[in-house]
Amino acid sequence: MKERLTITLDSDTLKLLDKEIDGKKIKNRSHAIEVMLGRALGNNRARKAVLLLGGKGTRFRPITYELPKALIPVQGRPVPEHLIDLFKKYNIKDLIFSVGYKAEQIKKYFGDGSKYGVKITYVKEEEPLGSAGAIKLAKNLLDDTFIITNGDELKDIDLEEMYLFHKENKAMITAALTTVEDPSAYGVAKLEGNRILEFVEKPKKEEAPSKLINSGLSIWEPEALDLIPEGFSMYEQDVFPKLASKEGLFGYIFSGQWFDTGTPQRYEKAIKEWKGIS
Repeated sequence: MKERLTITLDSDTLKLLDKEIDGKKIKNRSHAIEVMLGRALGNNRARKAVLLLGGKGTRFRPITYELPKALIPVQGRPVPEHLIDLFKKYNIKDLIFSVGYKAEQIKKYFGDGSKYGVKITYVKEEEPLGSAGAIKLAKNLLDDTFIITNGDELKDIDLEEMYLFHKENKAMITAALTTVEDPSAYGVAKLEGNRILEFVEKPKKEEAPSKLINSGLSIWEPEALDLIPEGFSMYEQDVFPKLASKEGLFGYIFSGQWFDTGTPQRYEKAIKEWKGIS
């Protein structure tokens, strides 16, 4: 609930304020003050992000017999380093790395995060638990709104705008959706307004309900962790459908860069076309 507040500002401050108004992201003076106060007080973002880095990278063998997928470089740096850039841009510096395969190499490379200006905490899968099971390992560290991201995708998303969208919709989980020309290799979103009704897995191109796919980044409320079953589970199959049926799953559509590095062909495209965090 919002309350009306009257304030007095000097003319120089008002001039600076007016420069922030673009009519889209910031609509007017009142909105500008609200956005800036939110940034100053840290009420415009999630505090923590979980990076899922436990995969074996079987499609990159024989390279991944010796090197974890999370350390394969894109333009000289592994994908998690690019993701750290994204989170730092929005002042999200408390990161949790969920690791498994060749975890010690990942820990040795990234350390405690201090060389990047962030804090990194590790949770480890002793056996494969799937994307949802890997998240659940960090449950005791997640007591407020948080971000989940796959560790093998490059993305440039306005995390402030997405967070505010998430809160305005009172969502339990908000998935970032990106547009692709051929969605047949991905989970494709079927929407009703901003609400996700379901993800259709790998449909034929002509039968896809949209061209919007799950980009591998989502914002969660901690209560959503209770939907994760014990043992091996995937959030795409075991959490999202449950939440969609409860009308708690929303989609945030973004137009920024997105590259999937999950296959050698897509990896090559990312190396050639990724422009870094803007």
